[in-house]
Amino acid sequence: MVDIQLLIGGEKRDAADGVRFERRNPLDGSVATRAPAATVGDAVAAVDAAARAFPAWAALGPGERRSLLLQAAQALEAKGAALVAAMAAETGASAIWAGFNVHLAAGMLQEAAALTTQISGEVIPSNVPGSLAMAVRQPAGVVLGIAPWNAPVILAVRAIATPLACGNTVVLKGSELCPATHGLIVEALQEAGLPAGVVNFVTNAPADAGAVVEAMVAHPALRRVSFTGSTRVGRIIAQTCAKYLKPAVLELGGKAPLVVLDDADIDAAVAAAAFGAFANSGQICMSTERIVVDNALADEFVARLAAKAQSLPLGDPRQGPVVLGSVVDMATVERANALIDDALAKGAKLVCGGKADSTLMPATLLDHVTRDMLIYREESFAPVKPIVRVKGVEEAIAVANDNEFGLSAAVFGRDIARAWQVAARIESGICHINGPTVHDEAQMPFGGVKNSGYGRFGGKAGIDAFTELRWITVQTSERHYPF
Repeated sequence: MVDIQLLIGGEKRDAADGVRFERRNPLDGSVATRAPAATVGDAVAAVDAAARAFPAWAALGPGERRSLLLQAAQALEAKGAALVAAMAAETGASAIWAGFNVHLAAGMLQEAAALTTQISGEVIPSNVPGSLAMAVRQPAGVVLGIAPWNAPVILAVRAIATPLACGNTVVLKGSELCPATHGLIVEALQEAGLPAGVVNFVTNAPADAGAVVEAMVAHPALRRVSFTGSTRVGRIIAQTCAKYLKPAVLELGGKAPLVVLDDADIDAAVAAAAFGAFANSGQICMSTERIVVDNALADEFVARLAAKAQSLPLGDPRQGPVVLGSVVDMATVERANALIDDALAKGAKLVCGGKADSTLMPATLLDHVTRDMLIYREESFAPVKPIVRVKGVEEAIAVANDNEFGLSAAVFGRDIARAWQVAARIESGICHINGPTVHDEAQMPFGGVKNSGYGRFGGKAGIDAFTELRWITVQTSERHYPF
Protein backbone atom coordinates (compact mmCIF):
# COMPACT_ATOMS: atom_id res chain seq x y z
CA MET A 1 0.00 0.00 0.00
CA VAL A 2 1.32 3.43 -1.04
CA ASP A 3 0.60 6.78 0.63
CA ILE A 4 0.92 9.82 -1.64
CA GLN A 5 0.59 13.58 -1.26
CA LEU A 6 -0.48 16.62 -3.23
CA LEU A 7 2.19 18.83 -4.82
CA ILE A 8 1.43 22.55 -4.68
CA GLY A 9 4.07 25.17 -5.39
CA GLY A 10 6.85 22.61 -5.12
CA GLU A 11 5.75 21.43 -1.66
CA LYS A 12 4.24 18.06 -0.84
CA ARG A 13 1.24 18.32 1.43
CA ASP A 14 -1.91 16.57 2.57
CA ALA A 15 -5.41 17.87 1.91
CA ALA A 16 -6.29 20.93 4.00
CA ASP A 17 -8.67 18.91 6.17
CA GLY A 18 -6.46 15.81 6.29
CA VAL A 19 -9.05 13.58 4.59
CA ARG A 20 -7.77 10.72 2.41
CA PHE A 21 -9.41 8.18 0.13
CA GLU A 22 -8.43 4.65 -0.85
CA ARG A 23 -7.90 2.99 -4.22
CA ARG A 24 -8.26 -0.79 -4.05
CA ASN A 25 -6.86 -3.43 -6.37
CA PRO A 26 -9.63 -4.66 -8.71
CA LEU A 27 -8.71 -8.34 -8.31
CA ASP A 28 -8.48 -8.91 -4.56
CA GLY A 29 -9.75 -5.66 -3.04
CA SER A 30 -6.51 -4.94 -1.20
CA VAL A 31 -5.70 -1.28 -0.60
CA ALA A 32 -3.30 -0.17 -3.33
CA THR A 33 -3.09 3.56 -2.56
CA ARG A 34 -4.17 6.11 0.01
CA ALA A 35 -4.33 9.61 -1.45
CA PRO A 36 -5.36 13.09 -0.30
CA ALA A 37 -8.98 14.07 -0.92
CA ALA A 38 -8.24 17.62 -2.02
CA THR A 39 -10.66 20.33 -1.01
CA VAL A 40 -11.81 23.18 -3.25
CA GLY A 41 -9.32 25.34 -1.36
CA ASP A 42 -6.50 22.95 -2.22
CA ALA A 43 -7.51 23.05 -5.88
CA VAL A 44 -7.53 26.84 -5.94
CA ALA A 45 -4.15 26.89 -4.20
CA ALA A 46 -2.71 24.66 -6.94
CA VAL A 47 -3.86 27.07 -9.65
CA ASP A 48 -2.54 30.00 -7.60
CA ALA A 49 0.87 28.31 -7.42
CA ALA A 50 0.89 27.64 -11.15
CA ALA A 51 -0.08 31.28 -11.81
CA ARG A 52 2.82 32.52 -9.66
CA ALA A 53 5.27 30.28 -11.52
CA PHE A 54 3.96 31.22 -14.97
CA PRO A 55 5.81 34.51 -15.72
CA ALA A 56 9.27 33.08 -15.07
CA TRP A 57 8.57 29.79 -16.88
CA ALA A 58 7.07 31.59 -19.90
CA ALA A 59 10.13 33.84 -20.08
CA LEU A 60 12.57 30.93 -19.90
CA GLY A 61 14.47 30.36 -23.13
CA PRO A 62 13.44 27.41 -25.33
CA GLY A 63 16.80 25.73 -24.85
CA GLU A 64 16.38 25.66 -21.07
CA ARG A 65 12.86 24.29 -21.30
CA ARG A 66 14.10 21.68 -23.79
CA SER A 67 16.87 20.57 -21.43
CA LEU A 68 14.47 20.15 -18.51
CA LEU A 69 11.99 18.16 -20.60
CA LEU A 70 14.75 15.83 -21.80
CA GLN A 71 15.83 15.30 -18.20
CA ALA A 72 12.20 14.58 -17.34
CA ALA A 73 12.08 11.88 -20.03
CA GLN A 74 15.11 10.18 -18.46
CA ALA A 75 13.68 10.48 -14.96
CA LEU A 76 10.39 8.93 -16.11
CA GLU A 77 12.13 5.97 -17.74
CA ALA A 78 14.11 5.44 -14.55
CA LYS A 79 10.80 4.94 -12.73
CA GLY A 80 9.72 2.21 -15.15
CA ALA A 81 9.66 -0.62 -12.59
CA ALA A 82 7.77 1.48 -10.06
CA LEU A 83 5.21 2.51 -12.68
CA VAL A 84 4.68 -1.11 -13.78
CA ALA A 85 4.05 -2.11 -10.16
CA ALA A 86 1.72 0.85 -9.53
CA MET A 87 -0.38 0.15 -12.63
CA ALA A 88 -0.71 -3.55 -11.72
CA ALA A 89 -1.75 -2.65 -8.17
CA GLU A 90 -4.20 0.15 -9.03
CA THR A 91 -5.78 -0.90 -12.34
CA GLY A 92 -4.72 -4.52 -12.93
CA ALA A 93 -2.71 -3.60 -16.03
CA SER A 94 -0.25 -6.06 -17.55
CA ALA A 95 3.49 -5.39 -17.49
CA ILE A 96 3.46 -5.28 -21.31
CA TRP A 97 0.94 -2.45 -21.32
CA ALA A 98 2.60 -0.59 -18.46
CA GLY A 99 6.01 -0.80 -20.08
CA PHE A 100 4.58 0.48 -23.36
CA ASN A 101 3.04 3.39 -21.44
CA VAL A 102 6.40 4.37 -19.97
CA HIS A 103 8.23 4.07 -23.29
CA LEU A 104 5.71 6.13 -25.27
CA ALA A 105 5.35 8.75 -22.53
CA ALA A 106 9.13 9.26 -22.40
CA GLY A 107 9.01 9.77 -26.16
CA MET A 108 6.27 12.37 -25.69
CA LEU A 109 8.53 14.34 -23.35
CA GLN A 110 11.37 14.11 -25.89
CA GLU A 111 9.05 15.27 -28.69
CA ALA A 112 7.82 18.14 -26.52
CA ALA A 113 11.44 19.12 -25.91
CA ALA A 114 11.91 19.35 -29.69
CA LEU A 115 8.83 21.59 -29.97
CA THR A 116 10.26 24.39 -27.82
CA THR A 117 11.95 25.96 -30.87
CA GLN A 118 9.03 25.28 -33.21
CA ILE A 119 6.61 27.79 -31.65
CA SER A 120 6.63 30.23 -34.53
CA GLY A 121 4.52 32.94 -36.07
CA GLU A 122 4.37 34.75 -39.39
CA VAL A 123 4.56 38.17 -40.96
CA ILE A 124 1.32 39.05 -42.73
CA PRO A 125 1.17 41.74 -45.44
CA SER A 126 -0.75 44.76 -44.17
CA ASN A 127 -2.79 47.26 -46.15
CA VAL A 128 -1.41 50.03 -43.94
CA PRO A 129 1.81 51.54 -45.36
CA GLY A 130 4.77 50.98 -43.08
CA SER A 131 2.91 48.53 -40.80
CA LEU A 132 4.82 45.39 -39.85
CA ALA A 133 2.01 42.99 -38.97
CA MET A 134 2.77 39.71 -37.22
CA ALA A 135 0.86 36.69 -35.98
CA VAL A 136 2.66 35.67 -32.77
CA ARG A 137 2.13 32.59 -30.61
CA GLN A 138 2.55 33.08 -26.88
CA PRO A 139 1.96 30.85 -23.83
CA ALA A 140 -1.67 30.81 -22.76
CA GLY A 141 -1.21 30.64 -18.98
CA VAL A 142 -2.19 27.89 -16.55
CA VAL A 143 -3.36 24.60 -18.07
CA LEU A 144 -5.51 22.06 -16.21
CA GLY A 145 -4.74 18.49 -17.27
CA ILE A 146 -7.31 15.82 -16.39
CA ALA A 147 -5.98 12.35 -17.15
CA PRO A 148 -7.72 8.94 -17.00
CA TRP A 149 -6.67 5.55 -15.61
CA ASN A 150 -6.60 3.33 -18.71
CA ALA A 151 -3.35 4.56 -20.30
CA PRO A 152 -2.30 6.52 -17.24
CA VAL A 153 1.31 7.34 -18.00
CA ILE A 154 0.79 8.20 -21.67
CA LEU A 155 -2.27 10.34 -21.10
CA ALA A 156 -1.03 12.18 -18.02
CA VAL A 157 2.24 13.04 -19.77
CA ARG A 158 0.29 14.17 -22.85
CA ALA A 159 -1.66 16.57 -20.61
CA ILE A 160 1.61 18.03 -19.32
CA ALA A 161 4.39 17.85 -21.92
CA THR A 162 3.27 20.09 -24.80
CA PRO A 163 1.75 22.74 -22.51
CA LEU A 164 5.10 22.95 -20.69
CA ALA A 165 7.03 23.13 -23.96
CA CYS A 166 4.86 26.08 -24.99
CA GLY A 167 5.69 27.97 -21.79
CA ASN A 168 2.53 27.23 -19.80
CA THR A 169 2.39 25.98 -16.23
CA VAL A 170 0.22 23.00 -15.32
CA VAL A 171 -2.05 21.52 -12.69
CA LEU A 172 -2.50 17.76 -13.15
CA LYS A 173 -5.67 16.33 -11.63
CA GLY A 174 -4.85 12.69 -11.07
CA SER A 175 -7.37 9.94 -11.66
CA GLU A 176 -9.15 8.61 -8.59
CA LEU A 177 -8.41 5.10 -9.92
CA CYS A 178 -4.61 5.48 -10.21
CA PRO A 179 -3.38 8.33 -7.99
CA ALA A 180 -0.03 6.68 -7.21
CA THR A 181 0.71 6.09 -10.90
CA HIS A 182 0.05 9.74 -11.69
CA GLY A 183 1.99 10.80 -8.61
CA LEU A 184 5.10 8.98 -9.87
CA ILE A 185 4.97 11.01 -13.09
CA VAL A 186 4.92 14.28 -11.18
CA GLU A 187 7.73 12.98 -8.98
CA ALA A 188 9.84 12.33 -12.09
CA LEU A 189 9.24 15.88 -13.30
CA GLN A 190 10.32 17.27 -9.94
CA GLU A 191 13.46 15.12 -9.97
CA ALA A 192 14.27 16.52 -13.41
CA GLY A 193 14.57 19.97 -11.85
CA LEU A 194 11.42 21.79 -12.97
CA PRO A 195 10.99 24.97 -10.91
CA ALA A 196 8.50 24.99 -8.05
CA GLY A 197 4.93 25.57 -9.18
CA VAL A 198 5.52 24.77 -12.85
CA VAL A 199 3.78 21.41 -12.36
CA ASN A 200 1.29 20.92 -9.53
CA PHE A 201 -0.60 17.76 -8.59
CA VAL A 202 -4.06 17.34 -7.08
CA THR A 203 -5.99 14.19 -6.19
CA ASN A 204 -9.58 14.09 -5.05
CA ALA A 205 -12.15 11.66 -3.74
CA PRO A 206 -14.58 10.56 -6.49
CA ALA A 207 -17.52 12.40 -4.92
CA ASP A 208 -15.60 15.70 -4.94
CA ALA A 209 -14.51 15.68 -8.59
CA GLY A 210 -17.16 18.09 -9.87
CA ALA A 211 -16.54 20.77 -7.25
CA VAL A 212 -12.74 20.49 -7.49
CA VAL A 213 -12.71 20.75 -11.29
CA GLU A 214 -15.16 23.64 -11.42
CA ALA A 215 -13.15 25.61 -8.86
CA MET A 216 -10.05 25.30 -11.04
CA VAL A 217 -11.84 26.06 -14.33
CA ALA A 218 -13.43 29.13 -12.74
CA HIS A 219 -10.05 30.49 -11.59
CA PRO A 220 -9.12 33.61 -13.66
CA ALA A 221 -5.55 32.35 -14.24
CA LEU A 222 -6.73 29.02 -15.70
CA ARG A 223 -6.66 29.43 -19.49
CA ARG A 224 -6.86 25.91 -21.01
CA VAL A 225 -8.32 22.52 -20.10
CA SER A 226 -6.97 19.23 -21.43
CA PHE A 227 -9.34 16.31 -20.78
CA THR A 228 -9.19 12.66 -21.77
CA GLY A 229 -11.96 10.36 -20.60
CA SER A 230 -15.50 9.20 -21.24
CA THR A 231 -17.95 11.07 -23.43
CA ARG A 232 -20.35 11.29 -20.47
CA VAL A 233 -17.83 13.14 -18.30
CA GLY A 234 -16.48 15.04 -21.32
CA ARG A 235 -19.88 16.65 -21.82
CA ILE A 236 -19.80 17.87 -18.21
CA ILE A 237 -16.28 19.25 -18.66
CA ALA A 238 -17.33 20.96 -21.90
CA GLN A 239 -20.35 22.55 -20.21
CA THR A 240 -18.23 23.75 -17.31
CA CYS A 241 -15.61 25.21 -19.66
CA ALA A 242 -18.33 26.91 -21.72
CA LYS A 243 -19.76 28.46 -18.56
CA TYR A 244 -16.43 30.18 -17.89
CA LEU A 245 -15.40 30.64 -21.55
CA LYS A 246 -12.31 28.45 -21.19
CA PRO A 247 -11.06 26.62 -24.31
CA ALA A 248 -10.73 22.85 -23.96
CA VAL A 249 -9.24 19.92 -25.86
CA LEU A 250 -11.42 16.85 -25.35
CA GLU A 251 -10.50 13.29 -26.30
CA LEU A 252 -13.47 11.11 -25.42
CA GLY A 253 -14.94 7.67 -26.11
CA GLY A 254 -14.57 5.54 -29.20
CA LYS A 255 -16.06 2.61 -31.06
CA ALA A 256 -13.25 2.12 -33.57
CA PRO A 257 -14.06 0.03 -36.65
CA LEU A 258 -11.50 -2.25 -38.24
CA VAL A 259 -12.70 -2.84 -41.81
CA VAL A 260 -11.46 -6.00 -43.55
CA LEU A 261 -12.07 -5.69 -47.30
CA ASP A 262 -12.43 -8.68 -49.62
CA ASP A 263 -8.80 -8.42 -50.81
CA ALA A 264 -7.21 -8.04 -47.37
CA ASP A 265 -4.11 -9.89 -46.24
CA ILE A 266 -5.85 -12.08 -43.66
CA ASP A 267 -2.78 -12.76 -41.54
CA ALA A 268 -2.02 -9.03 -41.29
CA ALA A 269 -5.65 -8.20 -40.49
CA VAL A 270 -5.86 -10.89 -37.80
CA ALA A 271 -2.66 -9.70 -36.12
CA ALA A 272 -3.86 -6.09 -36.09
CA ALA A 273 -7.37 -7.01 -34.92
CA ALA A 274 -6.06 -9.09 -32.03
CA PHE A 275 -3.69 -6.34 -30.91
CA GLY A 276 -6.24 -3.56 -31.32
CA ALA A 277 -9.06 -5.49 -29.65
CA PHE A 278 -7.25 -7.05 -26.70
CA ALA A 279 -4.33 -4.79 -25.74
CA ASN A 280 -4.96 -3.68 -22.14
CA SER A 281 -8.03 -5.93 -22.18
CA GLY A 282 -9.73 -3.61 -24.68
CA GLN A 283 -9.62 -0.64 -22.30
CA ILE A 284 -8.12 1.91 -24.71
CA CYS A 285 -9.91 4.81 -26.38
CA MET A 286 -8.61 3.55 -29.75
CA SER A 287 -9.45 -0.13 -29.07
CA THR A 288 -10.89 -2.06 -32.00
CA GLU A 289 -14.56 -2.11 -31.01
CA ARG A 290 -16.17 -3.27 -34.27
CA ILE A 291 -14.61 -5.80 -36.62
CA VAL A 292 -16.31 -5.24 -39.99
CA VAL A 293 -15.39 -8.07 -42.35
CA ASP A 294 -16.44 -8.83 -45.93
CA ASN A 295 -18.39 -12.05 -46.39
CA ALA A 296 -15.91 -13.21 -49.03
CA LEU A 297 -13.27 -14.02 -46.42
CA ALA A 298 -15.23 -13.83 -43.16
CA ASP A 299 -15.17 -17.55 -42.30
CA GLU A 300 -11.41 -17.87 -42.64
CA PHE A 301 -10.73 -14.55 -40.92
CA VAL A 302 -12.96 -15.37 -37.92
CA ALA A 303 -11.42 -18.82 -37.50
CA ARG A 304 -7.89 -17.43 -37.47
CA LEU A 305 -8.78 -14.53 -35.17
CA ALA A 306 -10.49 -16.90 -32.72
CA ALA A 307 -7.39 -19.09 -32.59
CA LYS A 308 -5.23 -16.04 -31.93
CA ALA A 309 -7.59 -14.73 -29.23
CA GLN A 310 -7.69 -18.08 -27.43
CA SER A 311 -3.89 -18.18 -27.28
CA LEU A 312 -3.54 -14.90 -25.34
CA PRO A 313 -2.34 -15.44 -21.73
CA LEU A 314 -4.80 -14.25 -19.04
CA GLY A 315 -3.95 -13.76 -15.37
CA ASP A 316 -3.01 -11.60 -12.38
CA PRO A 317 -0.27 -9.25 -13.68
CA ARG A 318 1.33 -9.18 -10.22
CA GLN A 319 2.17 -12.88 -10.51
CA GLY A 320 3.82 -13.09 -13.92
CA PRO A 321 3.73 -12.03 -17.58
CA VAL A 322 0.28 -11.91 -19.19
CA VAL A 323 -1.34 -10.19 -22.18
CA LEU A 324 -4.77 -9.83 -20.59
CA GLY A 325 -4.60 -8.69 -16.97
CA SER A 326 -7.49 -7.54 -14.82
CA VAL A 327 -10.09 -5.11 -16.06
CA VAL A 328 -10.50 -2.05 -13.89
CA ASP A 329 -13.57 -3.10 -11.85
CA MET A 330 -16.54 -5.46 -11.57
CA ALA A 331 -18.80 -2.84 -13.13
CA THR A 332 -16.90 -3.45 -16.38
CA VAL A 333 -17.50 -7.19 -16.03
CA GLU A 334 -21.21 -6.71 -15.40
CA ARG A 335 -21.57 -4.36 -18.37
CA ALA A 336 -19.69 -6.72 -20.70
CA ASN A 337 -21.66 -9.75 -19.51
CA ALA A 338 -24.89 -7.88 -20.23
CA LEU A 339 -23.67 -7.08 -23.75
CA ILE A 340 -22.89 -10.77 -24.32
CA ASP A 341 -26.31 -11.85 -23.04
CA ASP A 342 -28.09 -9.31 -25.24
CA ALA A 343 -26.16 -10.30 -28.38
CA LEU A 344 -26.67 -14.03 -27.88
CA ALA A 345 -30.38 -13.56 -27.20
CA LYS A 346 -30.67 -11.72 -30.53
CA GLY A 347 -28.84 -14.31 -32.63
CA ALA A 348 -25.11 -13.64 -32.33
CA LYS A 349 -22.70 -16.59 -32.15
CA LEU A 350 -20.12 -16.87 -29.36
CA VAL A 351 -16.86 -17.75 -31.12
CA CYS A 352 -14.53 -17.77 -28.09
CA GLY A 353 -14.36 -16.55 -24.52
CA GLY A 354 -17.60 -15.71 -22.78
CA LYS A 355 -19.02 -14.25 -19.61
CA ALA A 356 -16.72 -13.72 -16.63
CA ASP A 357 -17.27 -13.94 -12.87
CA SER A 358 -14.18 -11.93 -11.91
CA THR A 359 -12.15 -9.06 -13.34
CA LEU A 360 -10.01 -11.60 -15.22
CA MET A 361 -11.99 -11.51 -18.47
CA PRO A 362 -11.03 -13.77 -21.40
CA ALA A 363 -10.68 -12.54 -24.98
CA THR A 364 -14.24 -12.83 -26.32
CA LEU A 365 -15.55 -12.66 -29.89
CA LEU A 366 -19.18 -12.46 -30.95
CA ASP A 367 -19.88 -13.23 -34.63
CA HIS A 368 -22.90 -12.35 -36.79
CA VAL A 369 -23.59 -9.19 -34.77
CA THR A 370 -26.38 -6.98 -36.16
CA ARG A 371 -27.35 -3.38 -35.54
CA ASP A 372 -30.22 -4.30 -33.17
CA MET A 373 -27.69 -5.65 -30.64
CA LEU A 374 -26.35 -3.31 -27.95
CA ILE A 375 -22.72 -4.26 -28.59
CA TYR A 376 -23.05 -3.06 -32.20
CA ARG A 377 -23.10 0.56 -31.02
CA GLU A 378 -22.18 0.69 -27.33
CA GLU A 379 -18.54 0.95 -26.28
CA SER A 380 -17.60 -2.25 -24.43
CA PHE A 381 -14.26 -0.97 -23.05
CA ALA A 382 -13.52 -4.60 -22.29
CA PRO A 383 -12.09 -7.64 -24.15
CA VAL A 384 -15.50 -8.42 -25.67
CA LYS A 385 -15.67 -7.60 -29.38
CA PRO A 386 -18.34 -7.85 -32.08
CA ILE A 387 -17.82 -9.10 -35.63
CA VAL A 388 -20.17 -7.64 -38.25
CA ARG A 389 -20.26 -9.36 -41.65
CA VAL A 390 -20.91 -7.18 -44.72
CA LYS A 391 -21.17 -7.54 -48.47
CA GLY A 392 -19.03 -5.08 -50.44
CA VAL A 393 -17.35 -1.76 -49.86
CA GLU A 394 -20.47 0.41 -49.59
CA GLU A 395 -21.97 -1.66 -46.79
CA ALA A 396 -18.61 -1.75 -45.01
CA ILE A 397 -18.40 2.06 -45.03
CA ALA A 398 -22.01 2.40 -43.92
CA VAL A 399 -21.45 0.08 -40.95
CA ALA A 400 -18.17 1.78 -40.03
CA ASN A 401 -19.95 5.15 -39.87
CA ASP A 402 -23.11 3.85 -38.16
CA ASN A 403 -22.05 5.09 -34.74
CA GLU A 404 -21.96 8.24 -32.60
CA PHE A 405 -18.17 8.06 -32.13
CA GLY A 406 -15.30 8.90 -34.46
CA LEU A 407 -11.84 8.58 -32.92
CA SER A 408 -9.78 5.85 -34.62
CA ALA A 409 -10.38 3.43 -37.49
CA ALA A 410 -8.52 0.97 -39.69
CA VAL A 411 -8.95 -0.45 -43.20
CA PHE A 412 -7.27 -3.61 -44.54
CA GLY A 413 -6.95 -4.26 -48.28
CA ARG A 414 -4.23 -5.02 -50.82
CA ASP A 415 -5.59 -2.46 -53.32
CA ILE A 416 -4.16 0.61 -51.58
CA ALA A 417 -6.00 3.09 -53.80
CA ARG A 418 -9.34 1.51 -52.92
CA ALA A 419 -8.43 1.24 -49.23
CA TRP A 420 -7.47 4.92 -49.28
CA GLN A 421 -10.85 5.82 -50.79
CA VAL A 422 -12.58 3.84 -48.03
CA ALA A 423 -10.45 5.51 -45.35
CA ALA A 424 -11.31 8.95 -46.74
CA ARG A 425 -15.02 8.21 -46.28
CA ILE A 426 -14.81 6.90 -42.72
CA GLU A 427 -15.88 9.48 -40.13
CA SER A 428 -12.95 9.46 -37.71
CA GLY A 429 -10.14 11.74 -36.64
CA ILE A 430 -7.61 8.94 -37.22
CA CYS A 431 -7.54 6.13 -39.78
CA HIS A 432 -4.79 3.58 -40.48
CA ILE A 433 -4.59 1.61 -43.73
CA ASN A 434 -3.22 -1.89 -43.11
CA GLY A 435 -2.40 -0.97 -39.51
CA PRO A 436 -4.18 -1.37 -36.14
CA THR A 437 -6.67 1.07 -34.66
CA VAL A 438 -4.43 1.33 -31.57
CA HIS A 439 -1.50 3.48 -32.61
CA ASP A 440 -0.11 6.74 -31.29
CA GLU A 441 2.96 8.86 -31.95
CA ALA A 442 3.79 12.04 -30.08
CA GLN A 443 4.25 14.17 -33.21
CA MET A 444 0.91 13.24 -34.83
CA PRO A 445 -2.36 15.23 -34.60
CA PHE A 446 -4.43 13.05 -32.27
CA GLY A 447 -8.15 13.50 -31.70
CA GLY A 448 -11.63 12.62 -32.85
CA VAL A 449 -14.86 13.82 -34.41
CA LYS A 450 -18.53 13.41 -33.51
CA ASN A 451 -18.94 12.25 -29.89
CA SER A 452 -15.25 11.41 -29.61
CA GLY A 453 -14.50 15.05 -28.81
CA TYR A 454 -12.78 18.04 -30.40
CA GLY A 455 -9.36 19.61 -30.63
CA ARG A 456 -6.05 17.86 -31.33
CA PHE A 457 -3.05 16.81 -29.26
CA GLY A 458 0.42 16.20 -30.63
CA GLY A 459 3.08 18.04 -32.62
CA LYS A 460 2.18 21.38 -34.16
CA ALA A 461 -1.51 20.75 -33.48
CA GLY A 462 -0.61 20.71 -29.79
CA ILE A 463 1.20 24.03 -30.14
CA ASP A 464 -1.94 25.52 -31.66
CA ALA A 465 -4.05 24.14 -28.79
CA PHE A 466 -1.90 25.44 -25.94
CA THR A 467 -0.82 28.89 -27.15
CA GLU A 468 -2.59 32.17 -27.81
CA LEU A 469 -2.34 33.48 -31.36
CA ARG A 470 -1.92 37.26 -31.19
CA TRP A 471 -1.86 39.94 -33.89
CA ILE A 472 0.88 42.49 -33.12
CA THR A 473 1.87 45.38 -35.36
CA VAL A 474 4.78 47.80 -35.45
CA GLN A 475 4.25 51.07 -37.33
CA THR A 476 7.62 51.74 -38.99
CA SER A 477 6.72 54.97 -40.79
CA GLU A 478 4.41 57.94 -40.32
CA ARG A 479 0.77 56.89 -40.39
CA HIS A 480 -1.96 59.06 -41.88
CA TYR A 481 -5.45 59.26 -40.32
CA PRO A 482 -8.70 60.56 -41.81
CA PHE A 483 -9.06 63.20 -39.10
